[in-house]
Amino acid sequence: MKTIVSFVVCFLLLFGCSTETKDYQVKINSPEFLHRAMKEITDRIVHDIFSPPVASRIYAYASVAAYEVIRQSDPNFVTLAGQLHGLDSVPKPDPSKKINFNLASVHATLKIGKTLIFSEDKIEEFYKKIMDEVRDTGVPDDVFENSIEYGDKVATHILAWASKDNYKQTRSFPKFSIQSDAASWKPTPPAYMDAVEPNWNKIRTFVIDSASQFKPSTSPKFSIDKASIFFAEANEVYQIGKSLTDEQRKIASFWDCNPFVMNVKGHVMFATKKISPGGHWINITRVTCTMANADCVHSAEAYVRVALSLVDGFIGCWDEKYRSKVIRPETYINQYIDEGWMPLLQTPPFPEFPSGHSVISTSAAVALTGLFGDNFTYTDSTETEFGLTARSFKSFNEAATEASLSRIYGGIHYRPAVEKGVEQGRAIGTFILNKIRTRKLLTAVK
Repeated sequence: MKTIVSFVVCFLLLFGCSTETKDYQVKINSPEFLHRAMKEITDRIVHDIFSPPVASRIYAYASVAAYEVIRQSDPNFVTLAGQLHGLDSVPKPDPSKKINFNLASVHATLKIGKTLIFSEDKIEEFYKKIMDEVRDTGVPDDVFENSIEYGDKVATHILAWASKDNYKQTRSFPKFSIQSDAASWKPTPPAYMDAVEPNWNKIRTFVIDSASQFKPSTSPKFSIDKASIFFAEANEVYQIGKSLTDEQRKIASFWDCNPFVMNVKGHVMFATKKISPGGHWINITRVTCTMANADCVHSAEAYVRVALSLVDGFIGCWDEKYRSKVIRPETYINQYIDEGWMPLLQTPPFPEFPSGHSVISTSAAVALTGLFGDNFTYTDSTETEFGLTARSFKSFNEAATEASLSRIYGGIHYRPAVEKGVEQGRAIGTFILNKIRTRKLLTAVK
């Protein structure tokens, strides 16, 4: 009888331990923690008002760290070391230690975010909150500590890699000198801000060979002749701006993504913070992964592929912007067509050609299409927290096309900047899609 009782007690204890272990693993292995970590980084980027190019750099390093940790949980996924410029072998986990790679990945992601943003206290506050939630799942102490230790090693390695990308050096490079000729970009109202990141083409690329590898074929040839192509392109923006439909206004506002809009009320000027173009596509990635029920490793793969398309997209786009230095529609129209005209959207503080949103939206769409297919229907709720209505799309390419056209509706780009931006973005996105390998075998997203 004692033997039977002892067997039953042992069975219950073993069963109970197994259930508890499975319970905490199910909770921690949910991609929710990774999605929340990426959203927190986005919120801090918005709060700290990072420019779109700089924001893309933050997303790239955070996403690479997340991926390099979590890929250890699935032997079908391969390292990006040796594939990304300057990234050498990432520290391997100690096989003698029990590690939860999803937890380690979240730690690495947030450490990168905390290091690269300004409001470190906010990230730290979020980090403590999310780690308390992890503790509450019942994760064993040794697993928790081992996971944090490994995530920290990878994050440190990624930060060392990031420190050599020339970013710090560009902080002390000369500002953009405003040209006196009529064709070149000039600061625009209401704040007449300095040109943003004129030396961004000096940043080390991640996948593309160089900033100029996919240089747009042509930039608009400036002219004030009313019979010229340039005048016609400016006049198109002017005419569209005067007769915008409600739908065009909604589209322009939805894809505005200007992280720092200046508002003028009488003698008072104040800023409105918004999500960056890259942040918008990072959120689309979260929405997509959630809808597709993508697990942690596939979600991390999606984030890193989109982030790489964004960061190299901005480097290539900015390279051309400060080579061609094309004047913005607002400046041209005010001088040569209608001095009282104002665009629907506030003109961003950098040269016009090509359209940054067209470049990175197209490159991001290529990345997502490569993972989830060309007919992925989803609803984009990114802008609802900024007071705008969600929009639905039948594919990522449809969304990218709308994002590109929004720049014409908004009055901040001529049509060639949009069309050539799409071409450049598709070229960059396709190059990355074909060159970077994240899996040993191509499998459907879970």
